[in-house]
Amino acid sequence: MTPSALDATDTASARRELRRRKLTAFLFVAPLLLFLVFAFVAPIATMLVCSVYHPVVSELIPETLEALKDWDGEALPPAETRAVFAADLKRLAGERLSGKLAEEINRALPGSSSTIKSSARKLGRMDDAELASAGGAILASANAAWEDPKIWKAIRDSGAAYTPDYYLTALDLEMAEDGGVQPRDGAKIYVDLYTKTLRIALYITVLTLIGGYPLAYYLANAESKNANMLMVFVLLPFWTSLLVRTTSWIALLQTSGVVNSVLMGTGITRSPLEMLYTQFSTVLAMTHILMPFMILPLYSVMKGIDPSYMRAAMSMGSKPIPAFLKIYLPMTLPGLSAGVLLVFIISVGYYITPALVGGTDGQMISNIIAFHMQQSNNWELAAALGSLLLAMILVLYWVYDRFVGAGNIKLG
Repeated sequence: MTPSALDATDTASARRELRRRKLTAFLFVAPLLLFLVFAFVAPIATMLVCSVYHPVVSELIPETLEALKDWDGEALPPAETRAVFAADLKRLAGERLSGKLAEEINRALPGSSSTIKSSARKLGRMDDAELASAGGAILASANAAWEDPKIWKAIRDSGAAYTPDYYLTALDLEMAEDGGVQPRDGAKIYVDLYTKTLRIALYITVLTLIGGYPLAYYLANAESKNANMLMVFVLLPFWTSLLVRTTSWIALLQTSGVVNSVLMGTGITRSPLEMLYTQFSTVLAMTHILMPFMILPLYSVMKGIDPSYMRAAMSMGSKPIPAFLKIYLPMTLPGLSAGVLLVFIISVGYYITPALVGGTDGQMISNIIAFHMQQSNNWELAAALGSLLLAMILVLYWVYDRFVGAGNIKLG
């Protein structure tokens, strides 16, 4: 065998071995990749699609929407178009889907739900031929609201499968008559809720940093026996149900709770303080729950810092506070960065604690998202609110990375 043939054989064998190793490594990683796709990528992608894609009306009354396509939106639609809708409404009544249509149109034009439902009941008993010849007049006799172009415009606008309306609503905006964007009439709650959510998350992050930094410093520099015992108390919340920890704050902060009983018993106050179901109770309970997420990253970094650095700085004439600020604090930035990011991001999306102890004043954007998913069944608006929350967190992370550097993060 010639040397060139031997080299070619060795090369082919090495390539096969490399492919085998890559395939083996991929098979080991594949379950994790599948889990990430199933539990992370797919839900986020579904949420993003759901926030702009809503084909319910277009699937319920496709023929009516096709007939309304050339309508100018000023006067009433032609009689033929109204007759097509009358036939569609009778069909939906027979399929028990008229309520679904009413629910969708009512979002665009509040008050139209009863109009559609009552008309569907009457048209369900009509003859098809009669509806085809005089469907518009029959609709008008069923309810005078069908003589108003607004309801027809709401039906046409609701028929768009892709719409930015949910994002506009999430930003307290709406489409103007001329096609532009304008502030929404009525209560504007979502932008204020986003602002309040960021403010509460900032309060919690600052408080956990104030309480967690000294404790992490003490744990890192204490004797092993004392540090291990205190670390058990730091980790103890992870061994207790989140629901139990949250409801314990209800027992402490309620009007007849432990805190008010102590304050009144010692004469500090004459009447109980309203502490529960406020923004204060949300911040206090969440600070307690999220404190370990600040302490543990700080402790892991501080434990690796040699105490001789501080002693060397002070032996050269530096005072304790300047030495701490110039020597020790910069060395703890990796753990500090990790703790701040963890606490802030978790706080922004927290749901259980604000729902149980926050009340109306301590409500955060996550509670409104849950409301639209569980009670109002407006999943599209909930998806838009969730998408904006995700975008807001990504922007904050980008700003953090730009000015601080994500490479400084260290979890252990």
